[in-house]
Amino acid sequence: MDIAKYVATAVLISSFLSNFEQKWQMYAVGLLTVASSLLLGLYFIKEQKQK
Repeated sequence: MDIAKYVATAVLISSFLSNFEQKWQMYAVGLLTVASSLLLGLYFIKEQKQK
């Protein structure tokens, strides 16, 4: 779950500081990465609590 926070922060900071022509691609990749790492982190926390 920490990885999701770091990626979200990196995407937001880089979008403010850089001048990309197609920012939607950066947002889309960032959103997919954040969502997948968040879901994976929540899954592992759930599995660890069940044991």
